[in-house]
Amino acid sequence: MASEDDDARSGGEQNRAEQEEPVAEDAAEEEEEEEAADGSNAVRKRRVLERLAHKMEKEDVNVRVHDIQIKGNKRTKDWVIESVLGKMKEATTLQDILLEAAKASVQMERMDVFERWVINFDVGPPELPGTTNVIVEVVEPERPYSCNVGMFSRPESRKWSLEGTLKWKNLLGYGETWDGTGCYGWDSTAENSVGVNFPRFRTWPAGFFTRVSLLSQDWHKYSSYKERLLGVSTGLIHDNNHELSYNLTWRNLADPSHRASKTVRGQLGHSLLSAVKYSYRLDTRDSSVRPTEGFAFSTSSQIAGLGPDARLSRFFRQELDFRFAVPLGVFNAALNLGTSAGLIVPWGKDFLSKSTPLSDRFYMGGPSCLVSELRGPFSLVGFRTRGVGPRELRRLVKSGNEEEVGKRDTLGGDFAINGFADLSFDLPLKFLKEHDIHAHVFACSGNILSLADRKNMTAQKFFSGFRSSVGAGLVIPTRMFRLEINYCRVLKYQENDRVRKGFQLCFSPP
Repeated sequence: MASEDDDARSGGEQNRAEQEEPVAEDAAEEEEEEEAADGSNAVRKRRVLERLAHKMEKEDVNVRVHDIQIKGNKRTKDWVIESVLGKMKEATTLQDILLEAAKASVQMERMDVFERWVINFDVGPPELPGTTNVIVEVVEPERPYSCNVGMFSRPESRKWSLEGTLKWKNLLGYGETWDGTGCYGWDSTAENSVGVNFPRFRTWPAGFFTRVSLLSQDWHKYSSYKERLLGVSTGLIHDNNHELSYNLTWRNLADPSHRASKTVRGQLGHSLLSAVKYSYRLDTRDSSVRPTEGFAFSTSSQIAGLGPDARLSRFFRQELDFRFAVPLGVFNAALNLGTSAGLIVPWGKDFLSKSTPLSDRFYMGGPSCLVSELRGPFSLVGFRTRGVGPRELRRLVKSGNEEEVGKRDTLGGDFAINGFADLSFDLPLKFLKEHDIHAHVFACSGNILSLADRKNMTAQKFFSGFRSSVGAGLVIPTRMFRLEINYCRVLKYQENDRVRKGFQLCFSPP
């Protein structure tokens, strides 16, 4: 019986094996057919790409984009990326498609939303010859937020300041950046602001931004007033070069000490700024921290007083800044030259008898780096903050404090111009070269005047009023700021200028 059962079981297993063998053979044949099909598709695509590459060397290849495929975007909306790649669909040759892909890559880098991205091309469907598919693969950052803290010097507004910024990118998926900024200066300056920046908004050719800020500054040490500003600004930015903005700001100037000069007292109280501003900036230098070649140019035009309110400040303000760097070929040396100028004039009814607002005038002096930033006609090394330009005696108050006698308020100027020359070079130490720590020598000169003082508006008095200084120092570039340790000597100054000779420290953003 056992023998018969074993024979029956073995016979059943043999029958099942015989039944399964055709199934396995069919599956193997199907896999081989699929592999052959996949191989033939890969071969077909490779041959097409080889023919296209060979043809591109001789003539234009007529190709159009069939489809744009986006992969990897979890938060970012598809249309945000498609708006960058939109012009690729208009291209009619493969050369134009590759050119538009390069431009799109630059724009995606400016968006600063993705950690990395790749733009690939694939052959279009067989039934649509002469087409290609664009495949964009992006990687979004795991942490969309960042925080930066640094210490800087601002020649036109404060001595040193501690600044912090918190940013959150792509919160809504539109590629936007939300940020909050806080700035606290050593001279009781406080600035807080929040804003959002959309690098691209649907079919708009420019990015959109809006910002609300609250600024409090104590200028009593220099000009006998405290300033408080609350404002909102909004505008458009195109290609990081053009910027058009509108600003609405409430201002309040106060004199708690009751010592302000006559000119300052005439501008105390509340005022309203309603202004449109256009700025253009182009920087082709190889570095903003240590430029060795290239040029940079910036200009800004502002017209204020847009509105019917009589309390509006009405003026026109223009700034120009130009600089370029020339490599010298030895010791990594480079010569940087620059010049900047600014003009502010009132407009409207009886504008000849009006004075320009103190908050918008030009002020020179204070710790500053000549080379790095395009900041207009503010930098003049060797002078204290707001230490250059027209000044006026403060009002005398019977307090018995002899230190207050003879003090003056800096009033700023309506026209300012300055220039500099800076020679940077490596030091013969390996450690310093590895960390890009280098030396420099510099010279700068400038002048500032008030258009209301028509007696001094002759050419002779204008050129004789230039201040000048020279110096040398050590430059230490870091990821957070550029540090300069300089020794400065003032060659020429005016009677009421506030001079600062000797060693100086200067910080500026990288």
